Amino acid sequence: MWYVLFAILLFGILIIVHELGHFLTARLFHVTIREFSIGMGPKLVWGQSKKSGTLYALRALPIGGYVSMLGEDEASDDEGSFSGKPVWQRFLITAAGSFSNLLLGFLIMAFLVFSMEHIYSPTVTSFGAKATSNAEGGLEVGDTLIRVGPRRVHTANDMIYAIGRYGTEPVDLIVLRNGEKMKLEDVVFPTYTEQGIVFGDRDFNVRGTDRNVFTLLRHTWYQSTMTVRMVYDSLGDLLTGKYGIKEVSGPVGVTQVITETAKSKDFDNLLYLFVVLAINLGIMNLLPFPALDGGRLVFQLWEWITKKPVKPEIEGYIHFAGILILLAFMAIISVKDIIYLFR
Repeated sequence: MWYVLFAILLFGILIIVHELGHFLTARLFHVTIREFSIGMGPKLVWGQSKKSGTLYALRALPIGGYVSMLGEDEASDDEGSFSGKPVWQRFLITAAGSFSNLLLGFLIMAFLVFSMEHIYSPTVTSFGAKATSNAEGGLEVGDTLIRVGPRRVHTANDMIYAIGRYGTEPVDLIVLRNGEKMKLEDVVFPTYTEQGIVFGDRDFNVRGTDRNVFTLLRHTWYQSTMTVRMVYDSLGDLLTGKYGIKEVSGPVGVTQVITETAKSKDFDNLLYLFVVLAINLGIMNLLPFPALDGGRLVFQLWEWITKKPVKPEIEGYIHFAGILILLAFMAIISVKDIIYLFR
C-alpha cells in the first residue's frame, strides 16, 4: 500500500506541475481563474482566495486536475476572460501545461546525467565474444557511430536505443573512421526478446567521455530528446499495429511498474521512470485530439489562420465527445491492466 501511495504521489506531482503551467501563464496574462483543482470528484480540502476569488481544491479521485478560467468554454466580455485574450496568449496558456511537464523531465534528466560517474560516446573500443557486427565490411575498433538506420545518434545511450529499434534486421550504419565518414551496409547485430518484443543488441564496448559542463549539458539534451522520440516511436508503433493493446498501460499498469521499480531500491531507475512519465504526459497532451490541450491548440490555430473562431458551443460539444472517448479508452485499458495484474 505504501508503494501504491508513492505512485499516487508521483502522479500528483506531474498533475500539479502541468496545471501550474496553465495557472501561472494565465495569471501572467491577467486571466480570471475560477478554480485550481488537483484530482476529480468531491472536494476533500479546499479554500478560496479573498483577493482573487480563486477556489483551490484537492479532490478525491487522483486522476487529473484542471484550471477553470472565466470565458474558457463560453464567450465573455469581461476583460479578465480567457476568450477575450488575443489568440497568441490563449495558445501559450494552453500549451504551458505540457511545456511544464517537458521542462520537468529535462531538469530531472539533467540531475541524472550530472550525477553519473561516467558518460559514454558511441565510439567502439572492443567487441564481445559473440559479436556479429564486426564481420567483414562491418564495424571496427575506433569507429564512431553517427547514424543507425534512419536515426542520427550522438551519445552511447542514443546509439543503444537506435540499435535496439533498428538492429533487429541487417541495418546500414554511418560511422566516422580515421576522420572520414563511411557507410557500412547490412550490418548484423545479435537480438534478444523481452516480453514478446524483439530488440537489436549492442555487441561492443564504448569509450568514455570527459565530464565537463559542455559534455554533461550535451548528454542531458540528447538523453531527453531520445526519450521524446521514444514516446513518439511507441505511439507510431501502436497506430501502425506493431504493438497491440496488450502493450498499452493505463494508471493501474503504470502504478504497478512504479511499485516494482520502487521496491528494487534503484533510485536512478526510479528517477528515469519519472522522466519518462513527465515527458510522456507532456507529449500526449499535445496530441491534436479533442479534450486534450493539443485539440484546443488546433482550434486556436484555426482561429489564428482564418481570423474566425469556432463557436464556443460547437467546440464544447467536440471536446465533450473527446472526453467520453478518452474515458472509455482509459476504462478498457484499466480493465486489461487489472486482469493482467491478477493472472
